[in-house]
Amino acid sequence: MTQTTATAPGPDRTLLQTIEEMANGAPEQGYTLREILDQLDESAFGAGLFLLALPCCIPFLYGVPQVVALPMMALAIQMMLGREQPWLPSKLAARTIDKAGLVDTAKGGRKWLGWVEIFSRPRLTFLTGPRSERIVGAFLVFFCSSILVPLPLTNTTPGIAVALAAFGLINRDGLLVVLGCLLGFVWVSALLVLGPTALLAAVHLGKDWLTGLIS
Repeated sequence: MTQTTATAPGPDRTLLQTIEEMANGAPEQGYTLREILDQLDESAFGAGLFLLALPCCIPFLYGVPQVVALPMMALAIQMMLGREQPWLPSKLAARTIDKAGLVDTAKGGRKWLGWVEIFSRPRLTFLTGPRSERIVGAFLVFFCSSILVPLPLTNTTPGIAVALAAFGLINRDGLLVVLGCLLGFVWVSALLVLGPTALLAAVHLGKDWLTGLIS
């Protein structure tokens, strides 16, 4: 069994710093998702959702988003239902992110979302309480489900939306929660409206291309 070292965020360590430290200290085989959540803070949905959303935020990072998409959705569903502590089914909890994937996630998180640590502060805290968490969780379920859509570049925008909302919950920053929910809502709406049109256009282009080859 892999031994893990406690690296939970503390007063002298931010969440991104915790993730970077965990990635740098990981063995080559990496950690299971259960071990990762244990190292962050298994009582906090925000920390788990933020970390799992990070690989989805990074453009052209393949492999890791497919590992974390379902577990992230499972956590969002539990938050929507008002569960006090996050839990993952054994099959999802056993999924592994290797050291290279963790390092890429940490570097990408710092590059794309490092500004959040500077920008975020407690405000509009009524949007981060237990009742509000359930509403936010319902939004995040839809955002996570859109990550599962098997189309190119569908991970990044909803991943950022989940990460912003999750970080807002951690820091009691209601403004970040609102920004994350608005971004995800606009994305899902656009996907529902434009997705079928784009798919049909791709089918027609493919048909024309094949017809040109045959004729």
